Amino acid sequence: MSLHQSTVLGSNTEESLAPCESLMPSQEMPSQDSGAVEMNNETRWIREARQAISKAPIDFFRVNASRYWIDFLASLIFAYSFASLYLMAPLGSAIQWIAFPIAVFWLYRLGSLVHEVCHLGQHEMPLFKLTWNLLVGVITFTPSPFFTRHHRDHHSLRVYGTHEDPEYVANVLKSGSFRSLIGYLLLIIAFPIIVFLRFLLVPLSYLHPKLREFVLERASSLTLNFQYRRKLNDADRRSIMIMEWLCFIRALAIPATVLIGVAPISRIPLIYLLGLATFALNQLRQLADHHFEGDGSRVDVESHIMDSCNFTGNDLLTRLFFPFSIRYHALHHLFPSLPYHNLKSAHRYLVEVLPSNSPYRELDERNWWGVAKKTLFGV
Repeated sequence: MSLHQSTVLGSNTEESLAPCESLMPSQEMPSQDSGAVEMNNETRWIREARQAISKAPIDFFRVNASRYWIDFLASLIFAYSFASLYLMAPLGSAIQWIAFPIAVFWLYRLGSLVHEVCHLGQHEMPLFKLTWNLLVGVITFTPSPFFTRHHRDHHSLRVYGTHEDPEYVANVLKSGSFRSLIGYLLLIIAFPIIVFLRFLLVPLSYLHPKLREFVLERASSLTLNFQYRRKLNDADRRSIMIMEWLCFIRALAIPATVLIGVAPISRIPLIYLLGLATFALNQLRQLADHHFEGDGSRVDVESHIMDSCNFTGNDLLTRLFFPFSIRYHALHHLFPSLPYHNLKSAHRYLVEVLPSNSPYRELDERNWWGVAKKTLFGV
């Protein structure tokens, strides 16, 4: 089984670096190496899980296109309907207060689908990717070309858990540090403004080749870790250029509608609050995707997976922060190309067929808060 390569508008051809599906048993246990036997014992359960999935009576890797479209369209309708109601309701009215949390919930759910766009195969569902980017990516300033590469790097053994990992919360939040927590909160508050200015100032990035290269490498990924440097190919440059100009038009339209009197000036802070609340939900989820126990050095496959979490509880916060079954995050890192709609059933299958002492069972966590509080406070 090989990890699907995802594409953005049909143009992204970067090779995926996901850890587990690309490693063959012969790579895990070199011959005539005394340390190889120990590694074989440590990673045997990963091979067992891989073999169990490959021999399953159903194909867990098969993408159900209709499921993607239904989830996308339902989220789109609810998100934009309640967001419009929130934005157009009288300022401070009861309708606005009621519409706001509902809009945020559905916008978060809708935006989470960028993760599924990222993990689709290179030639898989191109119309869905295009539609998502035009109707969501541009409108919400989260186009998939600004997510796909850094998310793949997060999956790779080369980057995962290191100081360059763009999604490893430990790189931007020191557990148990009040000062670090305040800095993290301030960064979250500022990030929607940073993203907006990134797209509003697109023309300036072309003033000098060195400035343009800096923007492409350092300001073309939706990450809070500013140590991350994006590696670019020609396909990246094309997809970034297309999407950033579309986002520039979108960004320009927001103040323009106010200046010409089409929208009240209150529209700008209202949009910011929508973006901030939606982004905050995403950051709350990331607090518990992993245990974040890495020390900044590269890790092996097993350490990578054991640092990740599967949430099997059904409490309200877990269900809120992990839409589309991404709560099975360790399983997702074990098999990155498993479609989101099959994660729950694949997890149940592995629990049924793997040995009772399989370390896979140790990945289960009861709820989001149990992991998140340790990330935040170190306890």
